[in-house]
Amino acid sequence: MKRILALVPVLITVFSFTACQKDFDEVNTDPISIINSPPEKLLAPALVNVLSANLVRNRNFNNELMQVTVTMSEDDNAVFRYDFRPNLADYTWNAWYSELTNFRDIYELASGTEYQNDSYKGISLVCEAWVFSLLTDSYGDVPYTEANKGKQGILEPAFDTQKDIYLSLFNKLEEANSLLSGNKAIVESSDPVYHGNIELWRKFCNSLYLRLLLRVSGKAEVSTQAIAKIKEIAEGNPTKYPTFASNDESAVLKWTGGVVTTDPFTNPYVTQLREADFTIPSLCNFFILKLANWSDPRIDITTEYGNGTRNRLGIAPGSSGFAGIESGYPPGSSEPKQSFFYSAGASDFSLQKSPLTGIIMTYAEVQFILAEAAAKGWITGSSATYYYKGIANAIHYWVPDFTTDIANQEFTEYISTADIGWDDTLPLDAAAGDSKMERIHLQKYYCLFLTDFQQWFEHRRTGHPVLPKGAGLRNGGNMPARLNYPVYVSSANASNYSKAVQRMGGDNINTLVWWQKP
Repeated sequence: MKRILALVPVLITVFSFTACQKDFDEVNTDPISIINSPPEKLLAPALVNVLSANLVRNRNFNNELMQVTVTMSEDDNAVFRYDFRPNLADYTWNAWYSELTNFRDIYELASGTEYQNDSYKGISLVCEAWVFSLLTDSYGDVPYTEANKGKQGILEPAFDTQKDIYLSLFNKLEEANSLLSGNKAIVESSDPVYHGNIELWRKFCNSLYLRLLLRVSGKAEVSTQAIAKIKEIAEGNPTKYPTFASNDESAVLKWTGGVVTTDPFTNPYVTQLREADFTIPSLCNFFILKLANWSDPRIDITTEYGNGTRNRLGIAPGSSGFAGIESGYPPGSSEPKQSFFYSAGASDFSLQKSPLTGIIMTYAEVQFILAEAAAKGWITGSSATYYYKGIANAIHYWVPDFTTDIANQEFTEYISTADIGWDDTLPLDAAAGDSKMERIHLQKYYCLFLTDFQQWFEHRRTGHPVLPKGAGLRNGGNMPARLNYPVYVSSANASNYSKAVQRMGGDNINTLVWWQKP
């Protein structure tokens, strides 16, 4: 009897709630709220958030691995020693997947009758291909087909193979190229990269296509297809597959917020790092000594290229001038800190507040892609011409006063002084020493400065540029081949995680991803 009496208040509450549900819904509906956000509201925040994550990890992961900087430490768990804690992998995984939901929502919204727009659909596919390529190149097999489908009830998505992901990304870029060819107008203010210029989004689409095709071009099972498509894009009808034609067409989100921390377009190095933290790493000898030896305009402080006291890369000289420290030094044997990056308060050219660091992909990178393709005989263009255009435009990106005309005396004198001219007599490739691939990828290394993890990806693909190995390196002196999966994934999605790990051959930093395997 007591149990029956105890149930009476509960039943009254349930019936009352049911009876009032209709009235409650009517009262609780906000008449001015946006139930379904239009696609133009999602694009800019998603781009900003992806690039913010890219810049943070470029600074403290890619740059440390690839000997751009050394954050001096006595800790064995230091990225520059090829040894890092597993939880480092969580940040980009979480950031990239979060924004992929937004990119996929843009496509869905722009496919409906209310907001139908082929350009937003095409842009969303390009962005999805870009971010998924970052994920799979960092981790290997990842959730793809079933990813970001929590609204459909898929909470434990299967992991797709990297091969299947790449083939699907190629299809997405083909679809995007077709959708963008219609040049349907979008809201200009929704697009912080190209400000509504759809033709430039299409050029980025096909330039990204070249990047991804080159990445898998060494895999025998897809190489014929990849090389043929590279040739079609590079030499076919440029109206069918337009690509970047100048530095001005590079895919870059310009940070226009200065040092205003509340502005959504303020450089993440201002909003996410203190000035003191930004200056902590020392430049590495591998990165800075070459620029110094080449008398490179990017670190020239003269008024011709800098402002008389500061250079365009915002690099401060150390006690030994433009010099760094050796990466991979053993704990306890570090040299005094040398060159470092100026903070936002110390230089107008500080990268911490530079509008130029929001790099997705540049015209110079495309030129180096074509230089490699020509050197390997896949296309008929001149390797030397592509190589020189890559160098000139990589410098011009940071130093707008530097010429992009490779026949100009300013450029030819630079090449001569630096002794970095193209040499057709060199072998195509070599494990050590000089080669065409080493020359291309050494210059591409500087071109990819601050471009997410691209230096690391390209080094893993090619072995170039050849990096010195310090005595203090861990991991057997081997460059990490991937990021491990976030630790929580092994419990939150245990079954699919286990299948992926078994298929890949392990979940550690030395497990090769598909395109790295022989």
